[in-house]
Order: sequence, then C-alpha cells, then structure tokens
Amino acid sequence: MLEVAGLRGGYGAVEVLRGVDIDIARGEIVALLGSNGVGKTTFAALLSGLLPCRGGAIRFAGHDITRLGARRIVELGLIQVPEGRHIFPNLTVRENLELGAYRRGKPNRAANIVRVGETFPRLAERFDQKAGTLSGGEQQMLAIGRGLMAEPELLILDEPSIGLSPLLVEEMFSLIRQLNQDGLTILLVEQNVLQSLEIADRAFVMENGEIRLSGRAGAMLDDPELQRSYLGLV
Repeated sequence: MLEVAGLRGGYGAVEVLRGVDIDIARGEIVALLGSNGVGKTTFAALLSGLLPCRGGAIRFAGHDITRLGARRIVELGLIQVPEGRHIFPNLTVRENLELGAYRRGKPNRAANIVRVGETFPRLAERFDQKAGTLSGGEQQMLAIGRGLMAEPELLILDEPSIGLSPLLVEEMFSLIRQLNQDGLTILLVEQNVLQSLEIADRAFVMENGEIRLSGRAGAMLDDPELQRSYLGLV
C-alpha cells in the first residue's frame, strides 16, 4: 500500500530526514518508533503533503504522491491524525466530525457519523457538546473519529497516546488494535515503544532522521540486546 524510498526532507537549511525507506502492506499496523526529535513527525508531514520532499519517492496505493499536495493525498485516502489532536474547540463534536469528510467521504457523512458514535460511545453522548470541553482522552477519540470520517485507506496516527493517563493509554491502544482488526491499515508513529510493539505487525526504529532498525514487532519485543541498544529499555 505504501512504499517510501530514499525520502529526504526538513525545514529551511536543516535536513531532518536523510534517506528513509519504509513500506506498509494493506491490513498491517506498522509502528514508526523513536525518541522525541528524531524526525517521526516530519516523516508523517511529508507523507501527507504538508512539507515538500527534497529527495526520494513516495508511492501510495499505486500512485506516485511524492509531489502531490495535501488535498489530493487526502482524496486518495491517506489520512493523518496529527500530534496534539488539533480539534476545533469552539465547534461541537458533530461539527468537528463533519469537517473530517470535507475532502473525502462526504456522500456517506451521515452514516459515518453513526459509525464513529458506535466506535466511540462517549463521543456519541457528546455530539452537541463543544469539543473544547472534552477531556484529553475524549479529544483524542474525536481526532481519530474525524480521521475515520474521511474513509481512510491508510490512517497515520501521530503520537496518539501523548498526554493521556496510563489507563487511557491502554484504552487507546486497544482501540487501535480493534480498528486494524476491522480492516484498517495503520501507521502508528509513537514514542511508546512497548505497547506499540505489542499491537504492531512490523516496526521501524528511527534515529537522527534515518531508519536504524526494522523487523517483526514480536522479534523486537523479545530481543533484550535490541531493547537496550535501540529502544532505551532495560
């Protein structure tokens, strides 16, 4: 579904990504792991057309999207739920969800709102509530629900567990697993190594803008030397 080869990009004179290769097959959860500041969010921005590529190629669902803008990429079904949620606090939950179907999924908007409510019962109870009054966990659910409104072929989740309590983190990862079991392909961009590896099929470890390690998530989870060397785990 996604093939990234030699991807380079950055901000101004600073090159953040230095030739990144990643692939994702349909139906997988693939985790992109690494500490803060290694280039994970920059990678997600390049995939989504929010930053220009300086080198390399991106193919998504048979299309070369290397030079496409964000609108066209969304229309093809590559949808990102950004770090920090970025909901519209003064709009209601329903209005936030409706905006998720602005570029894609508009014909099925009403049915998809019902489906999001079934996936997130707490949101269904708050459809007419201002989004800014939701708890942090509920706002993250809303951000993911808004992404689902666009009927994604591939959903990028950028740090979905950040700022959540341990109990809500458990709930969030269970939800991500369930979305995948329902057929959604997911790129999970995370600092939470252990729980990401527990639900992912494969993982890539990024360091200083490069992929240092990749493989089956289960093998990474079980390799103590790899955990010490690359993942900062004891």
